[in-house]
Amino acid sequence: MTTTSVKIGLIGGSGLGDSLGAEKGQTVCPDTPFGKPSSEITLTQWQGVDLAILQRHGPGHTLNPSEVPYRANLFALKSLGITHIIASGATGSLREEIVPGDLVIVDQVIDKTYRRANTFYDDAAVHVELAEPFCPVMRQWLLEASSQLDGRTVHEDGTYVVMEGPGFSTKAESAMHRAWGGDLIGMTCMPEAKLAREAEMAYALIGLPTDYDCWRPHDPNVATQDLLAEIIGNLNKASAGGIELIHAALSNIAWLENHPSPAHEALKLAIWSDKSKIDSAAIERLAPLWGRYFA
Repeated sequence: MTTTSVKIGLIGGSGLGDSLGAEKGQTVCPDTPFGKPSSEITLTQWQGVDLAILQRHGPGHTLNPSEVPYRANLFALKSLGITHIIASGATGSLREEIVPGDLVIVDQVIDKTYRRANTFYDDAAVHVELAEPFCPVMRQWLLEASSQLDGRTVHEDGTYVVMEGPGFSTKAESAMHRAWGGDLIGMTCMPEAKLAREAEMAYALIGLPTDYDCWRPHDPNVATQDLLAEIIGNLNKASAGGIELIHAALSNIAWLENHPSPAHEALKLAIWSDKSKIDSAAIERLAPLWGRYFA
């Protein structure tokens, strides 16, 4: 039986539900105004907490970062009643002290993407506050939970540089990202985080560094195949740590109930258009997102 009003969406790789040890649940694939989500969404529970698990890159990791249907994914989760999202994603490290296999509770973003639709609201002027792109309430919740992890290094903040991809950085770009203050480099957290804010869902990201980006030269004596094996090993280590962290956090779901997220009222002052001039069809089409502001 559900014991909390908090409903958690998990966005990550395949097998996440099995790794969590979540109960077997039903799968749904809701249609949205933006098409189908990346994958079927598994609706399940873990210790009384409702979970909805989505594979960002689709079954078999077939969607490259630019082709992920971010709007469909976030709209689908919102339509299923999700209130909070925990996302995870593999990244490169831009800092010596962020060792591959560590965990990073990301707090800032530099968005370099340019090919992706990054708003739901094509028919109105909607400007959400994004100074803190990741929910500070959820970040604190995860940091509180991280104290329960033994033998895991968890970095309490980090700036994620989001590149378009799918190719990796040049050395010059990697050096520039470091000079900008970037700590991690990846391809997926935008527009995902922004769309979550537009949908008034709290969103937090656990960064999973798998290797040092190309700013740091590889050991020339290590074979390419061995480097790949090392990266996969780091990903497995970080992913296992991420699962431990999610378990620890979900064990204290009351913390989220008792600490409202500002994301849940993100649209309160964000709709700048004269509401009487917005097309009624657009209002209805996006009703799960902003319908309450047109009541």
